[in-house]
Amino acid sequence: MAKLKKKKLKIKSGDTVKVVSGNDKGKTGKVTSVLVTEDKLLVEDVNVVTKHVKPSAQNPEGGRNKQEAPIHISNVMLVNPATGEPTKVGRRKDDKGKIQRYSKATGELI
Repeated sequence: MAKLKKKKLKIKSGDTVKVVSGNDKGKTGKVTSVLVTEDKLLVEDVNVVTKHVKPSAQNPEGGRNKQEAPIHISNVMLVNPATGEPTKVGRRKDDKGKIQRYSKATGELI
């Protein structure tokens, strides 16, 4: 059986990202979680959908709940903390062999 390679995503939970395409284009938010197997992210206040909930014992009223839906990782760009602008992200090893992320525009570590 072939061994599966672990995906190397350049965006982590807690990063600030800007949406570059889709209905929420231009919005920025903090990444709450990363769905690695699906290449998707959950971002605060981005891609908010209405979920209809049936009445149950815990929630006898039922109703409509608003929640964030996953957005594909290709539709967002990481915001550089130093400049506040969206940037492409690269990965390189430092002198100790540890992989670090850096901004391709400025070359600074993120």
